[in-house]
Order: sequence, then structure tokens, then C-alpha cells
Amino acid sequence: MVELSENKEEIVFTPVALDEFFEDEQYAQKIDEYNTNIIILTPKERKLVNMVFDRLRTTAPEALENLAARISDLERLTATIARFPSLMQRQVIAGQEVRTQESLIHALLDFRNGDRMLHLPTKAILGKGFLVAKFHTFVAISKTARNQHFPRVELEQLRSATLAIMFTIMAEDVYLSLLEDTTISLDIREQIATSLIILWEHRSDQTVADIAPVLEAVWLARDKIVPAFGTMVGTSELLRLTIELDEQWTSFIKDRLEDPDVSKALEEFLFGLSFEQINLLKEKIKEQKYLSISRDDVYALLGEHTPVDIEFDPRNFYLRYTIRRDNARARTRMNKEGPHKTLEDHFVKFILERNKEKQHKDAYAR
Repeated sequence: MVELSENKEEIVFTPVALDEFFEDEQYAQKIDEYNTNIIILTPKERKLVNMVFDRLRTTAPEALENLAARISDLERLTATIARFPSLMQRQVIAGQEVRTQESLIHALLDFRNGDRMLHLPTKAILGKGFLVAKFHTFVAISKTARNQHFPRVELEQLRSATLAIMFTIMAEDVYLSLLEDTTISLDIREQIATSLIILWEHRSDQTVADIAPVLEAVWLARDKIVPAFGTMVGTSELLRLTIELDEQWTSFIKDRLEDPDVSKALEEFLFGLSFEQINLLKEKIKEQKYLSISRDDVYALLGEHTPVDIEFDPRNFYLRYTIRRDNARARTRMNKEGPHKTLEDHFVKFILERNKEKQHKDAYAR
């Protein structure tokens, strides 16, 4: 809730429990042992928002008022979404059980082809809208902080928080993609389905929270690399990318790079081109015996304009991911050559399988 006095410098952001928005107590109750509220701000996000608000109170009270209104809008939105049936509880209509968490898991595992939208629970659809609204709120907060010349360390913290929200949006796509992969063991796919339901319920995910710093480092490192298009092999790019990153990423590369789908997905990620474009360039380089080729030459050969580099914008990261995602889905559907999963799909799968293996080892050690 945002409290405003007649003096704008007295604007205060006060966190409010969702149940204060409900007139009827039944909507605010915890049923069974589950808390079905969407998490508006994580503790880390709330700390960042309060830091920004404290700074703006004296330097830019009007900007503070606008941002505080956005946070209040998020609270009202979550209050509305909370009125829809929880995905963690048994749903009964006219005395007949129509859905349980277990039946939803089975439905997610069984669904194969086509668009799932009309088969998904209402709360799952509305919750994604909440995450998009939250993402735009943090973009606005970050822009305001830059305009007010916040210290670089604080701007980087806001960037990380914004990217983490974007990764949470992306996680839904990744989970749905992995659910369709029957080469993944059933127990892992059941775990993915459960994680997806929890993500839909709370719009927060522990797996994403754990791997977000790695994905952020990978994406930012990739953004600093200027691809050497000479041989289109990507060895130097991979080396430069791996040097900057942590054990999780290097373990993933060592363990999975021999998988053709992983290596092709990595090529797409490194070069910022589709598998089909990469193959076309390789053929043209071989035919015309290029010893070196510039970025402008690459896009001229592809018959496209050279992309213009612009300042950091997390939406551009997500846009590039969705292009690779959609291409992978199309190849899978038409059984075409090329990566059928994105690099992000493969990385999340690796982390989930490694965590499962660690759980088994820990259980055996007891």
C-alpha cells in the first residue's frame, strides 16, 4: 500500500498483506497447509524497492509517487488473481471433483501437440500477466534509478532483479518444453510438472532463483563477445564464454557438449543466428573461399540488414531467446534437422537431473 500525505516528500511505501484487499475472509484464508498467494516481491526485491524509494523520497518525489502506484497496482492485481481456484488444492464444482494437483500433473505429462492455452488453469494464464506487469515495473524502476544517477552497484542489482523476473517468465516455456520430451525419465518430468504448478501458483521458483545468476552471467558474457565468423565453428567464442563463468556452466559444457542437439543449440546462441542460417553461411564461406568475413558481410550474404547494437535492454535478451525457442519447436513439429531445444532448455534439464542424482546419493548415504 502507498500512503500519501499532502506533502509529497512524505510518500511512504508500506508492504500490505494480500488479505487486506478482501472483503470476504474466505478468500484470504490459507486452506490446508498451503499459502496460495502470489509472491508480489521476494525479500531481495522488496529490499531493492525500499532502497530506491528511500533515495527518491528526497531527490524525485514525483517519480516515487508513480513507481509506488505501480507497486500498488501489482498488489491489486494479485488480489484479483488470488480469487481464482488454487492449483494446489482439490477443486469441486457442483459436488463433483474436477481437478486435483495430481490430476493436473498427469494432464501436463499426457498433453503433446498444439497450443495448451485453453487447457491451462485460469490462474496459470492470469499469473503470467502479473509477471509481465512486474517485469515492466522493474524496468521502470531501473530507468528511474539510471536517470537519478544511482551508484553502479545499485544499478547492477536492479538489472539482476529485472533479469531474474524475465528468467521466471522464461522458465514456464522451458518447463513446458521439457515436459514434452519423453526421453527424460518420468520421475524428472513429474518433478518438472510439480515445479511448473508451484510456479503458476506463486509466480516464484526456487530452481530459477538458483540458476538465474548463471544464466545472467552467460547472457551478459555472450553479449560482450563479438563472434568471429571466419570458420563458423565457435571454438574461440565458447572458450571466452566459459572462462568467465562458474562451475555449474563448465560442468554442463563438459558433460553435455558431445550431444549434437546441445552443440547445435550452443552454436545458435553464440552466433545469434539460426541453425539454418549458420549452415547457409558455412556453405557460402566454403564456396567463395573466405579467409575472414565481417559481421556486415554475414548479414549481406543472408540478405538482411546488420542489427544495430543498442544499450542494455533485457527485452532484447528475451526476444532472441523466443526466436530460438520458436525455431526449435518448429523443427520438432516438422521433424527437421537442427536443435529441437534451446540452450536454456538443455541447461535447466542438466541442473534438474544433477539435483535428482544428488538427492539419490544423499538418500543412499543415510
